[in-house]
Amino acid sequence: MKEIRTEDAAGHILCHDITQIIKDEKKGVLFKKGHVVKEEDIPLLLSVGKEHLFVWEKKEGILHENEAAEILYKICAGDSDKVHGTDIKEGKIEVISKLDGVLKIRKDALVAINSLGEMMIASRHGNFPVKKGDKLAGTRIIPLVIEKEKMDAAEKAAGEQPVFDILPYHRKKVGIVTTGSEIKKGLIKDTFTPVLREKLAEYPTEIIGQVMPGDDKEQITAEILSFAEAGADLIVCTGGMSVDPDDRTPGGIRDTGAFIVTYGAPVLPGAMLLIAYLSCKGRRIPVLGLPGCVMYAKRTVFDLILPRVMADDEIKAEEIASLGEGGLCLNCPVCTFPNCGFGK
Repeated sequence: MKEIRTEDAAGHILCHDITQIIKDEKKGVLFKKGHVVKEEDIPLLLSVGKEHLFVWEKKEGILHENEAAEILYKICAGDSDKVHGTDIKEGKIEVISKLDGVLKIRKDALVAINSLGEMMIASRHGNFPVKKGDKLAGTRIIPLVIEKEKMDAAEKAAGEQPVFDILPYHRKKVGIVTTGSEIKKGLIKDTFTPVLREKLAEYPTEIIGQVMPGDDKEQITAEILSFAEAGADLIVCTGGMSVDPDDRTPGGIRDTGAFIVTYGAPVLPGAMLLIAYLSCKGRRIPVLGLPGCVMYAKRTVFDLILPRVMADDEIKAEEIASLGEGGLCLNCPVCTFPNCGFGK
């Protein structure tokens, strides 16, 4: 930085805050560090006794925080039309969603960039639903200026793809297979399906049918295959998901020939979840076996996986295994999901 006369400061960038004090009226920052001095600012600066200022001295290979912030934003978003950045303020740019969908984060790249020092990207958790207008991340350079080579290193650490992406939801036709002989015979009321319909209604879905095959494993299999042939994009099975001998749903799903990703998840509520993918007419159709807790618990494993299913984000077994840390819902008196630790 260098010292210059205030009268000559127009166009220069302040290296420190300028404080204004007016007795019994005001004490605060008049101009913040990083402010670009304008001609109309000079009388104000002189009025607070600043006849000289310390300003940033442009040097080859050194970037101002605002220039570096633009590079960080580019690392985050690339040329994506799914997000936009806020105006630069004190070397900070925030990343804002332009659509509803599931936030995806390249975590290795994020850690690599934040490990370089003198720069940071702070984000919300990935694999969670976001809405248009949501803040996804904030970026900034820690010092006022930074070496260009450090920003080059950040770009290299990030790789060619942006750190953040949003997978939009896709409209899906849903078939519901409600198992249990007590439901089929009308001995008890089906209280599961209303809950399921309510959760599905949060996304672009069309329920094309509901069947009640009882506890007949062969019939469960046939109904799942029938929905697949009828064009269902998602098949949800409710009931009969425990390990009791008379719970036939897991076997019925398995007998369709579907690829079983997992039967069981380290999540409470929701340990007896089954996720499978059924191939039919060139399509991979998610088939979900939902545990009974979805019927009565406010938030369960279903809330963690449904957004990803709706965004065609294929779920892998190791991703389900990783849900163990954060997979315990604390049943808070006031639920703030997804703004809590559940599933994160």
